[in-house]
Amino acid sequence: MVESLFWLGYVGAFVSLAFAFMEARKVLKYPEGNEAMIKIAAAIRTGAYAFIKRQYSTVAVFLIVMFVLLFVLSRYGLLNIYTPYAFITGGTLTALCGVVGMMVSTHANSRTAQAASVGLNEALRVGFSSGSVMGFVVNGLAILEITIWYMLLKYYFGESDNVIAYTMVTFGMGVAVVAVFARVGGGIFTKAADVGADLVGKVEAGIPEDDPRNPAVIADNVGDNVGDVAGMGADLHESNSNALVATIAISFGAGYGVAGFMLPIIASVIGIICSIIGTYFVQTKEQTDQKTLLNSLRKGVYIAGALAAIVTLPLIHWVAAHSGSDNMVQNAWGLSGSVLVGIIAGFLVSLFTEYYTSDASKPTRELAESSQTGAAPLIIGGLSLGMRSVFGPLLTMGGAALFSFVISGGFRYLGAADPTSPAVLLNYNAGLYGIGLSAVAMLATNAIILATDAFGPVADNAGGIAEMAHLPHEVRERTDALDALGNTTAATGKGFAIASNAFTGLSLLVCYVNVAQDELAKAVEAGDKLNAFLNLSIVNPPVLIGFFAGAAVVFLFAAFCMSAVQLAAQKIVVEVRRQFREIVGLMEGKADPDYATCVDICTRGALKAMIAPAMLVIIAPIITGVLLGAAGVVGYLAAIIIVGFSMAVFMLNSGGAWDNAKKNIEKGNFGGKGSDNHKAAVIGDTVGDPLKDTAGPSFNNVITVSCTVAIVFIGVTVAYSLL
Repeated sequence: MVESLFWLGYVGAFVSLAFAFMEARKVLKYPEGNEAMIKIAAAIRTGAYAFIKRQYSTVAVFLIVMFVLLFVLSRYGLLNIYTPYAFITGGTLTALCGVVGMMVSTHANSRTAQAASVGLNEALRVGFSSGSVMGFVVNGLAILEITIWYMLLKYYFGESDNVIAYTMVTFGMGVAVVAVFARVGGGIFTKAADVGADLVGKVEAGIPEDDPRNPAVIADNVGDNVGDVAGMGADLHESNSNALVATIAISFGAGYGVAGFMLPIIASVIGIICSIIGTYFVQTKEQTDQKTLLNSLRKGVYIAGALAAIVTLPLIHWVAAHSGSDNMVQNAWGLSGSVLVGIIAGFLVSLFTEYYTSDASKPTRELAESSQTGAAPLIIGGLSLGMRSVFGPLLTMGGAALFSFVISGGFRYLGAADPTSPAVLLNYNAGLYGIGLSAVAMLATNAIILATDAFGPVADNAGGIAEMAHLPHEVRERTDALDALGNTTAATGKGFAIASNAFTGLSLLVCYVNVAQDELAKAVEAGDKLNAFLNLSIVNPPVLIGFFAGAAVVFLFAAFCMSAVQLAAQKIVVEVRRQFREIVGLMEGKADPDYATCVDICTRGALKAMIAPAMLVIIAPIITGVLLGAAGVVGYLAAIIIVGFSMAVFMLNSGGAWDNAKKNIEKGNFGGKGSDNHKAAVIGDTVGDPLKDTAGPSFNNVITVSCTVAIVFIGVTVAYSLL
């Protein structure tokens, strides 16, 4: 009976994409505003399209080269024959998610500004509907592509479970590789423009944010779309896809068969439907305080999550009862518990994030207060806040992973006399399947979570358009309130993503161990290796060195991203200063700045700088495998997951707190806009910008790129490793 439910994957994808189409049409029906607003929005749209075209032209070249490489390796038997095709489809769909989201956001920004002239709730609805488009496109395409690949491999080509699992992971590698390019490239663009515009405009020239006299203001608004929308869409598509991929790959080792594939798909389809219901509860009163606005979004997200849990739990027992797997029937209650654990852990991480980054909370208000003694104490306080904020999420994720593993059948593995027996290994994989299912449950309502995240950049753009078009002061107040809310929800959405990726990474790590052991056994049988034993003791030198190598790559990747923003921002600062100095009448508003030059500087800087960090995380697992063998790669991946997760949370929360501390002052607290305290907060915000919008969120992709590349290239590791 479970096999007959494959149509649910197609139905879920259709419902998700159809709702996204309806939301897009709804956004486009809103008025775009006056002539000035239309002109500004068109300039932003032109810049965003130009960057995306150049960025994905570069990525397309890389995809073609990778396709050829994977094709050649598959012909030599080091990869399976489906690998290059799965890789290219995964990468293409990821790019599509980001482009669709950006196209809608660049049409929604002026409409949100116009709606803000009517009321706060109206503006929230426009921005949220825009974000919903990307949220539902991301989920719909992930389910559609995975369902198609599974059905082709199993029923058309008749492939084994191992081939299906490996191909699914290759699809996940394509998704993750394009996502890291999109997130890093877009992040560098947006933060270079933002930092340059703020340092010269707000701090040096003392002019308001988004003032049309600032030459970098259009580049800043373009950056919101290419980084915080297109980059984020690719990122969250990657999180959702690889959570499904990892869980499906593990299901075969647990003996769950087709039911193991269908369960995460069913959970995702239910999440889509519940997310649609939740969107209708997102509305607010005409109050700009952050607590009221947060509750408006929380209502929709919490209702969606609660409904998803209520509907999913009985379906798990139905699927288990009709699965034909005694092991799944035995673990049905544990799998139900894993779903609840995933949902609860996701919300706990988001609450930790919200507490440390919202300007309605004590830590951010205290951070704003520290500006009274200058920029240095504020920066120190933000660093301390970010470090402190890692503690709760790290323990939450560790506890949730262990609990999910134990209740899903893993407790039989932990207490087994012979942990290597087939029956016990079945329970081991069942426990890991529970961890993967927790990640899927965490992201089941990803569509509405992403909608609350993606509306933030739209609100930010709307504020810029309101300022540049000289709309009434109350319009900017409303867009600023939504922008501050967007900072918090963006941090929350990124928290969901990194938390789910940590779970996904654990599942993929175990996939790697299983695949590596199989490959080593084949090599021994063929006479190419003498020993198939994979020594994963933490004191085994390759494993230990792998830990160090993984931690080193985390810091080097972050350094590449931060340095790229620094160098591009310096060029923007120099250019803005030049224009202020040389263009006669610019500061008096009698002459127009050269916006195009700043956009071009950011574009060239981002495209050039995104190559090094992306290639680092793609190549490093392969080099580690050749130098340290499969055991060394296990240590490497473990460090990437743990250190990468910790670094991401630290960066996201420090950056979010600095940003909202600045906005707290801009509301009139501690001297308000233009004061020395405000300038100190702006400096703190510019330090936090590359943390929260470039390096920090990119660790989602670093984790999954590392794991999927390691699995796909395990044949190369076993064939050519020095150890």
